[in-house]
Amino acid sequence: MALSSFSLSNFLCVSFKIDRRKGVPSSNLCTNRINQRHMLVLESTKTGHLGQPILGKELNQCTSWNSLGGSRTLCRKSSVISASWLQSYQIASSAFTWGTVVVLPFYTSMIVAPQAEFTKKIVGSSAPYIGLGLLYVYLLYLSWTPDTIRLMFASKYWLPELPGIAKMFSNEMTLASAWIHLLAVDLFAARQVYFDGLQDNVETRHSVSLCLLFCPIGILTHFITKAVTASSEKTEHGVH
Repeated sequence: MALSSFSLSNFLCVSFKIDRRKGVPSSNLCTNRINQRHMLVLESTKTGHLGQPILGKELNQCTSWNSLGGSRTLCRKSSVISASWLQSYQIASSAFTWGTVVVLPFYTSMIVAPQAEFTKKIVGSSAPYIGLGLLYVYLLYLSWTPDTIRLMFASKYWLPELPGIAKMFSNEMTLASAWIHLLAVDLFAARQVYFDGLQDNVETRHSVSLCLLFCPIGILTHFITKAVTASSEKTEHGVH
C-alpha cells in the first residue's frame, strides 16, 4: 500500500471557569486552535472501479472541552474520493462505449448490404483502424504502471502467466484498452472475411456476425463455408 493525502486535525478548546469568589459560574469561551498536525493516511485496500485502491483523503474534525467533570473530546471522520479516480473511470467507460459504437456501422453494412458499393467503400477504409489505434495508445498510456512489464512477463523465462495477466486486467483502464484492441482486430478479421467472400462468391454474413464477439469462431465458420461451397460447386459441375 502507498501513502497518500493527509488528514488535518483541528482541536478547539472551550474552557469553562467558575468564579469561586462570587459563587456564580461565569463562562469564558475561548476558541483556540491548539493543535494542527499533518498525518499521512494509508490508501484503502479496497479496490474501486479501476481495480486499484481508491485514492482519497480522510478529514478528522475534533472538538475538545474542559469542565468540572473532566476533559472530553469529540471527533468526526469523513472520507472524500479523489477527483482523479472519477476522471479515470469516466475515460475508461466512455472509451469502452464509443469504441463499440464506432465499429457497429461497419458490421451492419457488411451484414445488411454486402454487395453494395457503399459497403465496399467504407469497409475498405483505413479510418476506423487509425482511430481505434490512436485511442488504444492513449488508454495504454493512461493504464501503464511501473509493474506492467513485470505482470506481463512474470515467469523466469519472460513468458506471460495467467495470475499476472489477471491482476493486470483488474484495472478497468487496462480492460478498456484491451477491449479497443479486440474491436480493432475483430473488425480487421471481419473485413478480410468479407472481401474473401466477395472474391470467391461465398456467403459471409453469418461469419462476419460471429467475428464481432467470437472472432475465432467467425474465421473458422468462414473456412467451413468456403469448403462446403467449393464442394457443392464441384458436385454441380460433375452432374452437368
